[in-house]
Amino acid sequence: MQTQTPYRSRHQNMSAILARCGPVIHEPNDDLAPALPAVLSDAQRDAYRNNGFLLMPDLFDADEVAALYAEMQAMRESYAHQGRKEVISEPGSGDVRSVFDVHHLNPLFANLMRDPRVLDVARDVLGSEVYIHQSRINYKPGFTGKEFYWHSDFETWHIEDGMPAMRALSCSILLTDNTDENGPLMLIPGSHRHFISCMGETPEENYKKSLKIQECGVPDPLLLSYLADMGGITTAKGKAGSVVFFDCNTMHGSNSNITPYPRSNAFFVYNSVDNVLHAPRDGLIARPDHIAARNDVAALTPQALAL
Repeated sequence: MQTQTPYRSRHQNMSAILARCGPVIHEPNDDLAPALPAVLSDAQRDAYRNNGFLLMPDLFDADEVAALYAEMQAMRESYAHQGRKEVISEPGSGDVRSVFDVHHLNPLFANLMRDPRVLDVARDVLGSEVYIHQSRINYKPGFTGKEFYWHSDFETWHIEDGMPAMRALSCSILLTDNTDENGPLMLIPGSHRHFISCMGETPEENYKKSLKIQECGVPDPLLLSYLADMGGITTAKGKAGSVVFFDCNTMHGSNSNITPYPRSNAFFVYNSVDNVLHAPRDGLIARPDHIAARNDVAALTPQALAL
């Protein structure tokens, strides 16, 4: 099924900036309200609503981070030369750039996605039960970790996956210190209020290239400059164990990492169970389930992290 959309992109000769439709923070309906804990303070909700993101420091302690880091490294070493579909390599060096679908590949990360410290924030912001649209580890190794160019996730998920509405968020769990120098996440405050319609058509199986280097669905430099002039650019730096939550439409990216120190984060994309994927736009073939979930969309139940 494909529905009409206010968010047209990738088939015109001009870029455009469009107003967001729908809220940033969703209120649950009366039936769900008692089951969804309000875990964010009013100040945190206002910050997320206004900026499109929220950094929560030290959600996970040193022992938890050490266990997750060791498991992450073991996955990289195990999968590096297997030719697995879930593994994306760095252009040029061939180092592991990302591993997708980690909540299906690894029981510790499957447990992590259900931990109330992150799951309940997603349920609070999205005002509903949620499932995992996409999970991955971004390694960004020292010396060779390449940049992730500016983009809105929703633009890709809407066009290539058929996500109907802006009712999803990303949760980035810092497994190493993210510093000014090692290519941390950069975000443009307030950019989530605008949809940037991009130029160019989408090649078939675009994900095979775009997950290494994104060239389709990237914002026009003039519109990107406009967003940055309005909101500035914020660096989401923090100690390992901190977590960044950001709206699916927040413009973000990161620089390459030429330091000796990796910048490794676990990502979980939570989507509302009321926002499951439709057919991709413009007759595109659906991306595989390890990139965009279509089958495993059952609501998640909280479960404390067990090491």
